[in-house]
Amino acid sequence: MREWLRDRLHIIFRPLLLIDLLAILPFYLSVLGLGIDLRVLRSLRLIRFLRLLKLVRYSHSMRAFGHAFRRKKNQLIVALTVNRLLLLTASSLMYFIETNAQPDVFGSIPEAMWWGIATLTTVGYGDVTPVTPLGQFVGSIVAVLGIGLFALPASIMASGFIEASSYETKECPECHHEISWDDDV
Repeated sequence: MREWLRDRLHIIFRPLLLIDLLAILPFYLSVLGLGIDLRVLRSLRLIRFLRLLKLVRYSHSMRAFGHAFRRKKNQLIVALTVNRLLLLTASSLMYFIETNAQPDVFGSIPEAMWWGIATLTTVGYGDVTPVTPLGQFVGSIVAVLGIGLFALPASIMASGFIEASSYETKECPECHHEISWDDDV
């Protein structure tokens, strides 16, 4: 009998179960009409939400994403480094080109980075635009480069998914012949 009680108490006092209890307690105390203000405990609902992340380990798709990410991590680091360098270079160029024409908008390189991020990601809010002909020319080149360089991580991940898929099925995704991974080292 004591072992049964000890096992039940061990389960009851798990930290995540206590957080669940504290998160729903304000609702039930207000239903009972106990005038206790425990709204601050509602913030614990966020922790309950984070528990959903544990479901990732049961999802085949998320495992495939993690596997592809691990396989292509070095290539992604190189692509993101190149993206950062392009952002820094484009922002610096635009600062030097546009600072005399628009000192309030391109007053510093970090301020010019707002334009660089909006242009490289092809969002193009339009709140910051170059006005000099050289600035517009550089801006158009940066916009075209941004399309390719920000699509690069997506293509790297896509190739990682294809490799992971062919590794699991042991056949080429294009011609469907059998792949011997032992010979492909």
